[in-house]
Amino acid sequence: MKRLRLNKDNIWLVAALIVIIMTAIPTIIWMQKSNKDRAQRHNSQVSPVIMVPGSSATTERFNELVNLLNKNTQKKHSLLKVKVSTSGNLTYSGSIKNGDTEPIIVIGFQNNHDGYSNIKKQAGWLNVAFKSLSEQYKFNNFKAFGHSNGGLIWTYWLEHYYSNYSSQIKIKTLMTLGSPYNFTEKNINNKTQMLSDFIKYKSRLPKTLTVYSISGGENYESDGLVPENSVEAAKYVFQEQVAHFTAMTVTGSDAQHSSLPQNKQVVQVIQEYLLDKERNNNLQNRMNRKRTLLNRDNNR
Repeated sequence: MKRLRLNKDNIWLVAALIVIIMTAIPTIIWMQKSNKDRAQRHNSQVSPVIMVPGSSATTERFNELVNLLNKNTQKKHSLLKVKVSTSGNLTYSGSIKNGDTEPIIVIGFQNNHDGYSNIKKQAGWLNVAFKSLSEQYKFNNFKAFGHSNGGLIWTYWLEHYYSNYSSQIKIKTLMTLGSPYNFTEKNINNKTQMLSDFIKYKSRLPKTLTVYSISGGENYESDGLVPENSVEAAKYVFQEQVAHFTAMTVTGSDAQHSSLPQNKQVVQVIQEYLLDKERNNNLQNRMNRKRTLLNRDNNR
């Protein structure tokens, strides 16, 4: 029997083949996983509403708002809360129920202090939570809501982080509530560094985005905390950059800054303009049926 002898060329060839195989296996595994993730994301029916509270507020900030949104609908929104520590660790409470296509996710921060430097940090922590949530729930679109500084955090995130996801995940709507785009400055000619930066990078905003900027009208000048002109400064950021920009003002009771998330007009605006139309249509149909029954009873 003849023995197979390997010369130097054959040894190098075998070694090269082994290296190629060892390199190819992880690549093949990664491609299979990537294709699977893309298929899951493409077929996903989940379209969450992701809410960010303002300074000094926690993940409990929108509890009453969610209760009001769930009050007149049979298909309740799940509520998941995510707290991000200063080190980027995530703490979850609540859950997303199976079959819920429009859950509400609240993202809050351990460092929830005011100031532009903190807003930039909070946008980074928002990105940590968003990345984790998008990988876990595989949604391909979402809606964003921010109260007070929460709207500013979302704006910074859109200008500096969203491009990492835009090819696979679409933001449909951004709704800001009492967000001070020029902080406490009443004169638009005195632009803060934050507003100047927002304007500087506004071309990075997604062109298909719809934005609603809502302000509170405790009086003709402010909502009791944020100047009306500061909220209105959002137009210098979004107008002619996104698909649609609409500014609204709510007045009457609960129009103060801290009460805005519970304001009945705000709840109606969220139901009409932020939530998915199918759910809204179901709600409107039920309301119409109730009116019809009431009219019948009154006519008897």
